[in-house]
Amino acid sequence: MQSVTRVPVGVLDRSVAILDAVEQGARTLGDVVARTGLHRATAHRLAAALEDHGLLTREGGHGYRLGPRLLSLATAAARELPLRELAHPAIERLARATGETAQLYVRSGDRRVCVDAVESTSELRTIVPVGADLPLTAGSAGKIFLAWAANADRERLLLHLEPYTPATPTDPQVLRRQLAVARRRGWANSVGEREHGVASVSAPVVGPHGELVAVASVSGPATRIARGRAAQYAPAVLAAAQEIARALGAA
Repeated sequence: MQSVTRVPVGVLDRSVAILDAVEQGARTLGDVVARTGLHRATAHRLAAALEDHGLLTREGGHGYRLGPRLLSLATAAARELPLRELAHPAIERLARATGETAQLYVRSGDRRVCVDAVESTSELRTIVPVGADLPLTAGSAGKIFLAWAANADRERLLLHLEPYTPATPTDPQVLRRQLAVARRRGWANSVGEREHGVASVSAPVVGPHGELVAVASVSGPATRIARGRAAQYAPAVLAAAQEIARALGAA
């Protein structure tokens, strides 16, 4: 039998270690060396190669960041994974149970992308098309992504809060308190934060290893999902998120 030569993967493993380090908050070459244990020259060489391929980038005064090519790769991966197929029955049931439009979001870089949606049958409803690219720093689904993000990643995003509407939280301290509440109770809500007159309630879909895989959400007119009524929608959203998690193999 002809032997097959195994391709060395050491360079790949070290490159992925660098990407992991930057994802977890390493910003300088020294940070990368400290987190990965690589020799400084090796880390510098591999980081430069990752920059050339668009997988890392450096911003003046801010150091290393994950590169723009990862955004397109993440979006493509979300389309290829069976997540949408496995989650769709739960999203359909969520829309029927609440009478509102239900969505499923995944994170894509510093944004969130709608990968599935089932519209409300109400004449007055919200519409979020599949493929919609939305911010992480506004809306209840964004709050879930932030609340379950790594500390360094979350703090980085809190430095760039934009006022999409007058109701968008732009004070990092205020948003930190909201995220702490979301993490404690397991769901988040928003009213008019991303778009005037639109309210939503969202919950995390947690994978088999405790990682945040996606966010299940319902949205509708603020006249129906008012701030005081958000808790009435939370059980259905939580149940849908947990159903999706079980479909993905979580306990």
